[in-house]
Amino acid sequence: MPTTTKTRLYQLLLQQAQALLEAERDPVANMANLAAVLYQGLPQINWAGFYLYKSGELVLGPFQGKPACVRIGWGKGVCGTAAAQQRTVLVPDVHLFAGHIACDSASESEIVIPIFKNGVVWGVLDIDAPVKNRFDETDRVHLEQLARRFEQSSDL
Repeated sequence: MPTTTKTRLYQLLLQQAQALLEAERDPVANMANLAAVLYQGLPQINWAGFYLYKSGELVLGPFQGKPACVRIGWGKGVCGTAAAQQRTVLVPDVHLFAGHIACDSASESEIVIPIFKNGVVWGVLDIDAPVKNRFDETDRVHLEQLARRFEQSSDL
């Protein structure tokens, strides 16, 4: 997808998300709606959802897609790595990522964006794709914007 087309798609998704977020402060409701917006709106993805930090690990939150791993250790897999490193992790080929946790064998690439509360990781937004090299810098920038919007709009 050309960058201009992808940027326009993300602008529309951000507008849709903003309309949902401005009327609601509950983080569970907001995560559920954001997962649905991303799952329905982004082409070539097979999973979109959240993991929440609880008692030293990440626990499955609202999502769209096939059933998922319920608990992920801190620093484990792509989600745990993004949380521990407090930065977005973009993986073009999950089979080349040391320690990748395969919840869905169809997943080929992944992007994980940390969610923060008062500068501390609160959870992560995780998106998987059934094709290699699905995510790029344009995705990273816009998904980070969406994550920041979620942080501002929700009572975390």
